[in-house]
Amino acid sequence: MPDMDTQQFEGLAARARALAETGERRILGLAGPPGAGKSTLAARLVDRLDGLAVLVPMDGFHLARAELERLGRADRKGAPDTFDAAGYTALLTRLRAPEPGTTVYAPAFDRSLEEPVAGAVPVDPAVPLVVTEGNYLLHDEGAWAGVLPLLDEAWYLDLPDRHRVPRLIERHVRFGKDRARAEHWVRTSDEPNARLIARGRDRAHLVVGDELQD
Repeated sequence: MPDMDTQQFEGLAARARALAETGERRILGLAGPPGAGKSTLAARLVDRLDGLAVLVPMDGFHLARAELERLGRADRKGAPDTFDAAGYTALLTRLRAPEPGTTVYAPAFDRSLEEPVAGAVPVDPAVPLVVTEGNYLLHDEGAWAGVLPLLDEAWYLDLPDRHRVPRLIERHVRFGKDRARAEHWVRTSDEPNARLIARGRDRAHLVVGDELQD
């Protein structure tokens, strides 16, 4: 994600803080295409809120590689049907109603392994804001349709392709793909998914586009 103007980021942080200070558990979702900067912004917001928020990534619900291979979907990893959407929705439902004294453990995703990791993110019941980020928070098909109603706010990150696509290729290279394979994967997998994800843009409460330096 290109550097965000300090004043613009502070505006987003203030909006997130307002959610955290309502006195009840709230969930903020960040959606957008691959490479839009969702995880970067989510991490910055959680860091700025200093104990008032915890980050729960949607990517923890990736199906394991062995299961993708069994289903014949390994070459489409990242598509909507390569996640446990029902499991993600069930977790958000549980997080909306925290039980006193009960820590909920959410999964994470290890990019170096390209595998989900169970029980990696502890969510204390006293933390007022859950920030969750991922591609399909605004998707309206199948179990994904149950996600948006569970979010108090959903933001869509609309980063120009000329910034997003090169950064996405570099990310794939950084995590082990050679450049030719990275470019092929982006062209044949990530970008078809990006077009699908863009269909949910109008369902967001806020489009974070002007806030990103062009």
